[in-house]
This record gives sequence, C-alpha cells and structure tokens, in this order.
Amino acid sequence: MLYLVATPIGNLEDISLRAIRLLQETDIVACEDTRHARVLFERHGIRPRRLVSYHSHNERSRAAELADDLRGGASVAVVTDAGTPGISDPAWALVREALQLGIDVVPVPGACAAIAALSASGMDTTRFAFEGFLPLKKGRKKRIAGLAAEDRTVVIYESPHRIKRLLGELLEACGPERHIALARELTKHFEEFLRGTIPEVIARLTEKFPESVKGECVIVLEGRSKNEELREYDLVDAVDEDEML
Repeated sequence: MLYLVATPIGNLEDISLRAIRLLQETDIVACEDTRHARVLFERHGIRPRRLVSYHSHNERSRAAELADDLRGGASVAVVTDAGTPGISDPAWALVREALQLGIDVVPVPGACAAIAALSASGMDTTRFAFEGFLPLKKGRKKRIAGLAAEDRTVVIYESPHRIKRLLGELLEACGPERHIALARELTKHFEEFLRGTIPEVIARLTEKFPESVKGECVIVLEGRSKNEELREYDLVDAVDEDEML
C-alpha cells in the first residue's frame, strides 16, 4: 500500500490522527527532507520504522527503489516538507509507478496551501485552476498571458524573493482593475492576507517590505470577466525574449 500523507504547511498542529498513526505503522516513510520531517515527528512522538529521502534530485532512483519495496509487500508513506504530496513535488512519479504495479494508492488528506489560500481569498471558488510555480525563463510570458485570459480563479505559488517580479508581470498582463489575494506565511504566527486590485496589493507589499519579502507566498488571481478586453500582452503569438535567444 502506498499512502500519500498530508503534513502541516506551517502550524504543526494541522495534522490528522490518522496521519500520525500511519506514519508510525508503515514500513517506510519517504520524505522530502529527513531533517525537516523529524521536527514534525518529534512534536507528535512519531517514531517511523524506516525513514528515507525522496525529493526532486533523487526522484528517479528512489522511486524505483520504493517501487521494489512496494512490490515486495512493504507499505510506504510519502510526505512532503509541507502540505499534500504530489502537489508541486515529485510524489506523482511514485504514484504512477505504484499504479502500474497494481498497488493501491491511498490519499490521507490534510493541509494544502493552495486550498487554504483559495478558501479565504474572497474570490469565486466554484471553478478554479491551479498553476503552481511558473517557469523562471522559457515560456514564462506566454504562461502568464494564458493566466490573464483565464476566466476561472487561478492559484499560483511563488517564492518571496520573486513575488514582486510576478506581481509586476500580472499587472502588465491583467491591467490595474483585476483583483488578487496574496497569502503569506499561511497557518504561521505572521499569517497575512493582502486583498485588492493588483496595484493596491503591490503598494501595500512594498510599503511593508521595501526590500525583500519574508515568507512563502500564494497568489489567488481573479478570473477575467466576460467584458474585459484582452490586452496586447495576451496575444497568443507573442514571443518571449528568452525564446528568441
């Protein structure tokens, strides 16, 4: 059995009783960072039988090893540093391997930054698109243009040192009337939501953090209204500068 166990995204109390039990009972716990996982385990008295790393730098070799363990009858629990495995991390590769082997994959639900931010954003939650992290260079402009044209609410992940750049790009692509909600440090002591038009959020964020922003960020972008005209930035045939190199 392969278990996908959601873990807290900040507040260590945000974990289910079922998750705690399974992390102790499974034969192997595969985690993104063993040092990070041990903080959570010590907080809740979890003593895993065997702990291994599984992250983007060893996902191919480790997925093959874990698949062998599953084939041999072992139970495996996968956790990420924060949130739900498989959402913007490599757990999906192991899920695919397990399914191809005919092994049951069981989700153990819990915290997810995208859903937490969306639920408190004040945006329309009936239809939404999850974008995760945008590419840093190649294809970035076209991807943002696509998001600007999207009529569903869009959820985007971004690191604190790139958030101001992204907000500027969204302003150029969406215009000054589009609303966003920026969630920072979700579930932690300094949790904060900045809501308003893109220029309003940029101004408030810049006032609070003149230099570098602190804390991981989630952006919830309002969908494009039917009456909103597409901006020049949104043209499908636009060519990114990096694609011209």
